[in-house]
Amino acid sequence: MFTLLQAHEFKTKTHLLEASFKLRKQVFADQLGWSVPVHGDMEFDEYDDDNAHYLLWTSPDQKHLYGVVRLIATTKPTLLFDVFGDTHGNDASLISDDILEGTRLCVDQALIERHFPHMTAGQGFELLLLGVCEVALALGARRMVSNYEPVLARVYKRAGLELQRHGMADGYGKRPVCCASFEVSRAVLARMRSTLRVDLPLFQPARDFAPLTVAPTPLAAAL
Repeated sequence: MFTLLQAHEFKTKTHLLEASFKLRKQVFADQLGWSVPVHGDMEFDEYDDDNAHYLLWTSPDQKHLYGVVRLIATTKPTLLFDVFGDTHGNDASLISDDILEGTRLCVDQALIERHFPHMTAGQGFELLLLGVCEVALALGARRMVSNYEPVLARVYKRAGLELQRHGMADGYGKRPVCCASFEVSRAVLARMRSTLRVDLPLFQPARDFAPLTVAPTPLAAAL
């Protein structure tokens, strides 16, 4: 089940936010050892505010979280420009209401392998990317942009995505960090579904689904 959590739902679905932040802490702080802000058993930062949308991959009863990614329009404060500007030379063409930054994309490898014995963590990552394309298209985006380590380029390719490389820079950790974007369109979605052999939509918008043109309410009020 793929769900988009938006600001107008934060107060009623705080448990999903907390589950997302706990998974992020497990992956980025505990497993990868990144220098990220940790608050108890959760990881969240100043970008987890009213501008953020969260794509969640959960079990049907929403008791188990398999993966999450944070989406923010690039006209808002983003890691892309505030932290990783050197990876794309502060490219102003990446700033638009219909260009989304994707960050903190992660999956629960152990849980995926336990609940889906025939699926690898890599395949779960690719499925989450398909969900990202579906949600971005539903939101009204025309492009997704992200920073990643070079080794992940093959994962995007296996998912059927054609990346436009914007640059790469050192100084962020042990490995270089790349910046690339991909088109969001029905043609791209069709190619991804064909590549991953997924026929049915992963994401179905809720009745109160809000496109990018609708201003959400503050996250701080929900926590």
